[in-house]
Amino acid sequence: MKKNKKLLALSLCSLALATGTAQAATGYTETRYPIVLGHGMLGFDSMLGIDYWYGIPQALRRGGAQVYVTEVSQLNTSEVRGEELLAQVEEIVAISGKPKVNLIGHSHGGPTVRYVAAVRPDLVASVTSVGAPHKGSDVADLIRRIPEGSAEEAIVAGLVNAMGSLINFLSGSRSSTPQNSLGSLESLNSEGAARFNARFPQGLPTSACGEGAYKVNGVRYYSWSGTSPMTNPLDISDALTGAGALAFDEANDGLVGRCSSHLGMVIRDNYRMNHLDEVNQTFGLTSLFETDPVTVYRQHANRLKNAGL
Repeated sequence: MKKNKKLLALSLCSLALATGTAQAATGYTETRYPIVLGHGMLGFDSMLGIDYWYGIPQALRRGGAQVYVTEVSQLNTSEVRGEELLAQVEEIVAISGKPKVNLIGHSHGGPTVRYVAAVRPDLVASVTSVGAPHKGSDVADLIRRIPEGSAEEAIVAGLVNAMGSLINFLSGSRSSTPQNSLGSLESLNSEGAARFNARFPQGLPTSACGEGAYKVNGVRYYSWSGTSPMTNPLDISDALTGAGALAFDEANDGLVGRCSSHLGMVIRDNYRMNHLDEVNQTFGLTSLFETDPVTVYRQHANRLKNAGL
């Protein structure tokens, strides 16, 4: 019996390896246009040898995709971050020789990539939002209750700006824009998100928790998100998302509500993932009872490929 179990395990491993090799050989993730990844608030490309998109770019490249990892201001408004990303997209288009890119934005990266697609749709084949607060975050609304102009606001803003500056320095970021935590807060709370949406409505649902237009100005829109704030007892970051979940009255990933994450075609809005699991953090310590986040990205790249993107 034990021998049979070992043989079965070896067979399954061999099958998985063969399947992965076959997918790489056939260009499973080989999209027509390059994939460009945009991080969220307090994000980075790589810091002290740690990638924000943990293991994701490498997996996409192995399957044939051209992947570019960008970095914008850790803390600023969606518009400022969008302009920074646009400059990098223009460079990527020039370097790659491809006329367009597929943008994927996590968290605050969602509104950031939406901005680029809205102002330069000619450069964008698709926008994919991952756990992004398109209608704002209840956590940001809670923080916004701190009185404007108060000493408490100044202290909190100073501490968060310092954190952003440290991440900016350690990641070797080329962005020279000063950290603006209050700008981020205004972009991510419900009132600020509503103002942004009034200017850039592309792909947004018209109902409370529905889907948005799948295609606007030649750009395809997709989204996915998780609704499990705590997923792995070995991941210390689960404490952060678990605490954040207390601010919500709806299913959420610890920082973003399920309905707020909707944009364009909603691939799925209830993965057993928290906000950091959505980028395979921390160090790949995600739920054992859910599809591996890297696999989700690979599947989406294949989706883009099959759509001719």
